[in-house]
Amino acid sequence: MDSSSVPSFANPPVIIGFDPGRDKCGVAVLTTAGQVIEHRVVTAGEAIAYLASLQQRFDVRRLVVGDRTTSKEWQTKISDGLNPAPPMSPVDEHRTTLLARDRYWEMFPPRGVQRLFPDGLRQPPRPIDDIVAILLVERYLQRPSLGD
Repeated sequence: MDSSSVPSFANPPVIIGFDPGRDKCGVAVLTTAGQVIEHRVVTAGEAIAYLASLQQRFDVRRLVVGDRTTSKEWQTKISDGLNPAPPMSPVDEHRTTLLARDRYWEMFPPRGVQRLFPDGLRQPPRPIDDIVAILLVERYLQRPSLGD
């Protein structure tokens, strides 16, 4: 089957969440209905190329960017590095790292000795910037008005 005969629902419109950082960035792809398609942590040096690859693969409707660490710098880098850059919306990052830790354990339940630790003492075994990116898109989708 060639790509012209692929049904349009095979490439749903998506929103990309981007948790900017100096060394690493979290990226998540969610449908406009909030379903997580993929997520990963990338180095800051590979972030623009990864976002460009997502634009090639998905119908990107918006890029949701965390509003704290290096946000304005990243918004400029994205605008300059992607052609065309999708519309961008900054979203409040307050408490997302703490919430992402809990979400990580919901998505990947603890195993082995990790199960014995109380929730507050359990640390994810990897960076969770991608989970933060998921939360940023969810916050964006919960806004009363998406007209920005």
